[in-house]
Amino acid sequence: MKKVKNHSMAKNMKKILKRLPILPIIIAVAIAIVVIAVKTKAPIEHEELGYPAKAVEVITAKKIPFRARVMAFGNVEPSVLMKAKAEVSGKIVYIHPDLKKGASLKKGTVVLRVEPTTYEISLNQSKAGLAGSKSSLAQLVVEEKSAKGALKIAKEKLDFERKELARLQSMWDKKLIARSTLDKEEKNVLSLEQQVQDIEGKLSAFASRKAAVVAKIKQSESLVNKGKDSLGRTEVTLPFDARIGQVFVESGEFTPIGGVLFEALGVQAVEINAQLPLRQFRALVSDLFDGENTSLSLQNPEIMQLAIKNMNLEARVRLVGNISDQSEWQGELIRLSESVDPSRDTLGLVVVVNNPYEKVIPGIRPPLLKGMYTSVEFFAPSKPTMVIPRKAVHQGRVYVAMPDNTVDIRPIEIAYSQGDLVVVKNGLKEGEQLIVSDVIPVMQGLPVKQMMVEDYALSLAKNAAGE
Repeated sequence: MKKVKNHSMAKNMKKILKRLPILPIIIAVAIAIVVIAVKTKAPIEHEELGYPAKAVEVITAKKIPFRARVMAFGNVEPSVLMKAKAEVSGKIVYIHPDLKKGASLKKGTVVLRVEPTTYEISLNQSKAGLAGSKSSLAQLVVEEKSAKGALKIAKEKLDFERKELARLQSMWDKKLIARSTLDKEEKNVLSLEQQVQDIEGKLSAFASRKAAVVAKIKQSESLVNKGKDSLGRTEVTLPFDARIGQVFVESGEFTPIGGVLFEALGVQAVEINAQLPLRQFRALVSDLFDGENTSLSLQNPEIMQLAIKNMNLEARVRLVGNISDQSEWQGELIRLSESVDPSRDTLGLVVVVNNPYEKVIPGIRPPLLKGMYTSVEFFAPSKPTMVIPRKAVHQGRVYVAMPDNTVDIRPIEIAYSQGDLVVVKNGLKEGEQLIVSDVIPVMQGLPVKQMMVEDYALSLAKNAAGE
């Protein structure tokens, strides 16, 4: 078996050796074919690749009506707060049934009365004294009139007797009458002169006596008026429509003069001392006066009030934590607080809200009650301003879509920010297309496909206008 196998292998080797000269020829032909194919093949066309155009949302940059606004916070306080105090002392004999904390009472309501008996007696005594003084004056007037009549008669009699004395003296000179007759007449004249002097003296005393009685009448009238006033003060009447706060007394209790009786809160208006950061107030005032150096003099109240009025600020008051759209009140800035809070660096802007108890909807729109915490949003008058959304600003730069559909990365100067809005001072021109969507990655000259978002521009305009 071994010999047969070896013989077969030897035979095959002989066949291979006979074919060996043909293999180099085959290999050389194959290489020649490959070389020719490579050299005759057309060159590969290369396609130049770049960044694909990115779709971006844009709005047209332009000046739109803008209202600068700031937010302040403060607590509600009544514009009128009366702490009623006793103006006379005495026992409290009447308290209105509704004189209780939280109750509402109308103007003119008698809410409390002090025992009036003592003051009535004092008033009657004063009236009696006044009547007596007036009677004394009337009597003096009658007596004066009578004295004047007596003086007239006495003077007439004196004139007559003087003439008679002159006649008798003439007769005495002619020795026609006795000396006793002349002496008697002289005595009558002297008596009448004394009578006239007495009446004149009595009349001169009437002036001082009348003056004393008139003074006493005035004093009595003062006592009567004082008595009436004291008696009137025994009744406590509400001078305005009010809600009752704390009540400090009870019926039957004695109250001294000056004792606190109750608190009454006016319902016609409330005030809110809204605290605003000073830097925001400066920005608001600067915007109102076009950045001019404006001095608000606290030393001249008229100039200060005129400046506040000229600000023409709108104030919208809302309850903090109440999201109802109906819980909003219109306020009016009436004054600034007298000082700056040094711990918080805030200035108080006092806002008045009239008729805070109107249009109350239980559970939705409550009245503005004392102590409620509110926000007050101040709106300046509208004026055209270059305003863009805050999200379009990227570290002090904006992306502008150019007419050739490429991105221009541009730095801007920001005047100030307000919520989601940014007021641009320089760096952006009207009519340019501002990119408001995110562009990642971004580079100068990046190709873009512009998509105008009109709804977003409208929303931005409404926000800027404070709607």
